Amino acid sequence: MNVIRAIKYLFLILVAIALVVLAMANRGPVTLTLLPQELALWSGVEVAIELPLFVVILGGVATGLLVGFVWEWLREHRYRSAAKTNQREAKKLEREVASLKGEKNEGRDEILALVEDAEAAR
Repeated sequence: MNVIRAIKYLFLILVAIALVVLAMANRGPVTLTLLPQELALWSGVEVAIELPLFVVILGGVATGLLVGFVWEWLREHRYRSAAKTNQREAKKLEREVASLKGEKNEGRDEILALVEDAEAAR
């Protein structure tokens, strides 16, 4: 288990080093605009911001990951719903079995009822 943990930390360190190198290599400023120039002039909405290139790159990666996680969460909704329904049904059936066992063994000695149930299960 320690080997797996060491490999995981080594991988995370390598990713961190790669991100730092990427950031240092792409420090130049870039201008991001909300709309193309012609459309911005026509609509009257001119929004532009100047950022370092590495912020734009890492922001794009983070946005892609976020969109992917949300998409996957929405896609798996039916599986989570079915699992919750199955879990409720299983608990209901467990309660029903417990009540039926209680009715079957009503008025009998508890130890003898357990022994007879164990013999019947064989």
